[in-house]
Amino acid sequence: MNLDPQAKWVLDIAEQIGAPPFEEMTATEAKAAYEKRAVKLTKKDVPTGGITDLAIDGPNGAIPIRLYTPVDASEKLPVLVYYHGGGWVVGSPDTHDALCRIISNQGPFIVLSVDYRMGPEAKFPAAIEDAYAAYQWTIASIKDHGGDPSRIAVGGDSAGGNISAVISLLARDNSIQSPTAQWLIYPATNMEMQTASHRDFADGYFLTNALMTWFQNHYLRRADDRSDWRASPLIADSLANLPPALIQTAGFDPLKDEGKAYADRMSAEGSKAAYTDYPGMIHGFINLGGAIDTAQVAIDEGVTYLQRAFKR
Repeated sequence: MNLDPQAKWVLDIAEQIGAPPFEEMTATEAKAAYEKRAVKLTKKDVPTGGITDLAIDGPNGAIPIRLYTPVDASEKLPVLVYYHGGGWVVGSPDTHDALCRIISNQGPFIVLSVDYRMGPEAKFPAAIEDAYAAYQWTIASIKDHGGDPSRIAVGGDSAGGNISAVISLLARDNSIQSPTAQWLIYPATNMEMQTASHRDFADGYFLTNALMTWFQNHYLRRADDRSDWRASPLIADSLANLPPALIQTAGFDPLKDEGKAYADRMSAEGSKAAYTDYPGMIHGFINLGGAIDTAQVAIDEGVTYLQRAFKR
């Protein structure tokens, strides 16, 4: 397995710039730095049929959400509730704006991007609480914004993939409407970080062991939160009776093995899981469409998966 030349270029540029790693910054500094870095390598000037910023009621105050309408909009579109990545500490709808626009247009879907609370200001399980509230709001209210409440999927990258998996489990356990499908993009599924991919790619591929530890220290309240299934959905008692999932991983990503393990366990317990590994890719690649062509390949796969799920 060889590192994709475009992925290598991204890593080389980061090294040449000499920007300090996030784990050497305060959380406030890292949040600001990620906002600046993330948009540099995303697609530019992606059209949209419309963007609406709203604030909905959450368990601890208002939750900002952003609704994307596709260029070719129609009534009662299927909906993707999207949770951005960033280790539950950095990231926002702005850092994933181009990605959400692309997904919305290709669907065509309404994409609802959730600006959930993050650490260290709001510790676990604040992000989960906001994400679940946003999902419930979507079921109840998306019809007022041109969406079809009977066709709602969840998806996200990295921390957002983790959140999407947890929301699907919460919907099942609380007997509310289940998502039509899950799109889990290199999801974090086990906080213990003990797999072979965690050892093999602990340093040098953007998402390092040191950075993951830094994220956890800012997100989790205490060490034993790692064994809470809402933080580590791979250790939930059951992965049966879940909505079908597409799980995508990157070959040079510490999270690769736990993503595959989640797909394997879903399948073993009777839930439907499709799994794709992108062997030359690094963590975060799907949001780097301005530099990495394979980002669009992964988006195409995810959108096609959702289109088929919405037609069932």
